[in-house]
Amino acid sequence: MGCPCENLAPPEMNLSEVCIGHLWLFKNISPDEMGVLAGNAKRRQLEKGQFIFHQDDSSTELFLLKSGRVKLTKILENGNEITLDIRKAGDFIGENVFAEDSCYPVNAICMDNSLTCGFAREQLDEIILQYPNIGLQIIKNMSERISQLTTKVGSMAETSIEDRLYSVLKQVAKEHGTSSPKGMKIQFPLTHEELSFLIGAHRVSVTRAMRYLKETGKIIKEKQSLIVSTV
Repeated sequence: MGCPCENLAPPEMNLSEVCIGHLWLFKNISPDEMGVLAGNAKRRQLEKGQFIFHQDDSSTELFLLKSGRVKLTKILENGNEITLDIRKAGDFIGENVFAEDSCYPVNAICMDNSLTCGFAREQLDEIILQYPNIGLQIIKNMSERISQLTTKVGSMAETSIEDRLYSVLKQVAKEHGTSSPKGMKIQFPLTHEELSFLIGAHRVSVTRAMRYLKETGKIIKEKQSLIVSTV
């Protein structure tokens, strides 16, 4: 029997091969436990531009993005909106669901027609009570994730815009890219505006920094892909 997501998705929608049970959050669980997670997950179709959740909404669900891309943005006190991350098919959204009485700290907006697969907090609580090893692995895996995010935040302390941009691109390539002979390939488009939010710089500065990184061989543009040199 195929994944239930295949029955829900329209024919033109490309689905990630990653299943809810394969997420980093559930790493090292048994095949039986993985089947329990997949069988109990809720699935939802969303359109481009639709919000999965809004900043300050009560955090009651977590999701695997089976298809599409989602932009995570935050509205600051001065009214400005910044882009914090871009998630693609196979990525996870809604980690803070484990905190009691918490709210989503960001907006999650679909950049394409998308399909999500996930759990309400109450669902996951019930599953963990029946399968304690799932809860234990969640704790271990979230600790590892925190370490990765700390590294990402550290890249923002780089003094040079070029260095900040290169650090962010390396992190995006590490999390979302695929290996190629020339480096790590990012196969989904990142606009200069989106990059400007990610590194905290003006779009014009990002354009100059991208030109510098291309000239120095740190990044290579190939059609719609961007290759980040790891040498």
